[in-house]
Amino acid sequence: MTDPAEAGRRVAEEFLPLLRRVPGFVAYYWVDAGDGVMVSTSVFEDEAGAERSIAQAADFVRDKLASLLPNPPQVTAGQVVATG
Repeated sequence: MTDPAEAGRRVAEEFLPLLRRVPGFVAYYWVDAGDGVMVSTSVFEDEAGAERSIAQAADFVRDKLASLLPNPPQVTAGQVVATG
């Protein structure tokens, strides 16, 4: 990520409101891991909501974040197996 602050602003102001409208939305986290690495985690009640969010995220990255990304994003999905 070439400008983590700008990416965070765009995510907070533009993407998160879209994500909150996806059925089954529980939580979203956008983390600055340092050295230009950003990590996001979405939590949904079911797989359908998670899959819909992945499609929306792909569109958002393509349309709003591509200019800030020197490398393509990596997407990983799975079920929560432990929580605290």
